[in-house]
Amino acid sequence: MDHPAAARRATAPPVTEQSATAPIATASTSAASTSAGQPATGHGGTGRRAPRRSGGRYARLLELGGRGFLPIAFVARLPLAMITVGALTLATAVTGSYAVGGAAAGAVGIGSALGGPVMGHLADRVGQRAVLLVSALAHTVAIGVLLITAYAGPGGPAVPLLVTAALLVGATCPQVGPLARVRWRGLTGGDRQELDTALSYESTADELTFVLGPALVGLLASLLAPWTPFVLAAALTLTMVSCFAVHPTHRAAPAAPRPRRRTAAAPGPGRDRILVLLPVLGMVAMGTFFGAVQNALSAFGGEFGAQSAAGLLYAVLGISSAAAALSVAWWPRRFPPAARWVASAGAMAALSLLFLLPGEIVPMLLVLLLVGLPVGPTMVTIYTIGGDVARPERLGTVMTMLASGVVLGTAVGAALAGLAAETAGHRGAFTAAIGAACAMVLISAALVLLRRR
Repeated sequence: MDHPAAARRATAPPVTEQSATAPIATASTSAASTSAGQPATGHGGTGRRAPRRSGGRYARLLELGGRGFLPIAFVARLPLAMITVGALTLATAVTGSYAVGGAAAGAVGIGSALGGPVMGHLADRVGQRAVLLVSALAHTVAIGVLLITAYAGPGGPAVPLLVTAALLVGATCPQVGPLARVRWRGLTGGDRQELDTALSYESTADELTFVLGPALVGLLASLLAPWTPFVLAAALTLTMVSCFAVHPTHRAAPAAPRPRRRTAAAPGPGRDRILVLLPVLGMVAMGTFFGAVQNALSAFGGEFGAQSAAGLLYAVLGISSAAAALSVAWWPRRFPPAARWVASAGAMAALSLLFLLPGEIVPMLLVLLLVGLPVGPTMVTIYTIGGDVARPERLGTVMTMLASGVVLGTAVGAALAGLAAETAGHRGAFTAAIGAACAMVLISAALVLLRRR
């Protein structure tokens, strides 16, 4: 799987090759494979292989994606990064209750975790374009319902209705990041080096949007009004998600043919399901790490009377992680994904112990810079493995399950760290993050052991 194809036809299925170094045993022989020889590789998935030109590895992505794909996909994922903090800000402002704000933010997360895999499944069945266009419209309507619910009542909003509307906003938000990863598997045509470069870029784009999105929410809400971030999110959804939906690259991820029914003599799917489940659990652990660190930093900042600085502290981790994710494009191909996961997760677990040391803000900044270094490569690797083990007809489902795992884990981590912070301060909260990193090491080791069986 770590070995690029030497010669490919334009109609070759976009797969990670099973003859490559240390392949992960899986029923899937491809990732985002085309049906009946449909074209996948080339300029924007048109079937013509993009000619190689001079330039770096990331310049190659511009050739593979075609005109406008990278900026469109980057901006189109901003609404997902805005709606959770936006719901927290809006609900708190209109009710005066932090508890209601937290409930609304949690409802957005639950909705996204539930709706994401459904969108991925539908994209596998009917193709991405139709699913994205419908979800863009539904998400815009859901935002309208949330704003009406928040401001229409004369005596303030009904809390159950407000939380339900927030749930719908999360459930309908288009899953641009996971579906872009599905497209890259088709666009790269099974070239492991190009795929690693693309997935490294995607993780960096996700990190940057989740730094930029909350910052936009805070800026607009403080300068204008709490509802303005949602207006921007709706506008971006209608325009940029629609542009992403109809971009020619959608042809690199066509609707997959329905799988044939298994016969009684066919081997059971249990092992395949475990191979998919392990990366999903890895993403849940990653999300738990994120949520725990966020809450622990709030507790840490609160001890210095600077609780509001927690977001800025967390941004340091995000920037470090994003920069490190880009480096995966240059990692040696003889370093297979399973080994990469074990190594990067082990580094996360070891470095996260440093969270227990700082007693001042400046040392904590240095620790965050260090801890972020293995985070980005770990996320890139888990997405790589998830795509490798997914059946071709379920690739969109698996990619969105991975993204939903992060969302669910973030809620779990925030809750665990919050409880720990109440009794043991910020160091107690950081132990939840350390535990999540250690859990990721165990999950990655389980994958290696399963491959050897």
